[in-house]
Amino acid sequence: MPKIFEYLGILIFFYSNEHEPIHVHAKKGEFESRAAFYIANGVISEIKVTEVKGSKPIIGNDLKDFELFLENYADKIVEKWINYFVYHRNVEFEKITKRLK
Repeated sequence: MPKIFEYLGILIFFYSNEHEPIHVHAKKGEFESRAAFYIANGVISEIKVTEVKGSKPIIGNDLKDFELFLENYADKIVEKWINYFVYHRNVEFEKITKRLK
């Protein structure tokens, strides 16, 4: 389970046996959600946050923080996904401690 980011206590990671579409999981405490990235012509056209079966979804301010993080770091997330699953490279963990605007 490669952990790729932590933002304000929200852990963003991949499971090692992931599948397309490109997506990440976010977990804070007992809550977990998934964000899928849809790409058209090499550009992220949409990001959808959904529930993870068997888990309570991230809600409230934590969900807003996660969505803001996705807006700011979408390209880096996709890059890390491709590096890990396509090129089989290790990916660096980054901890973001300042609130994004």
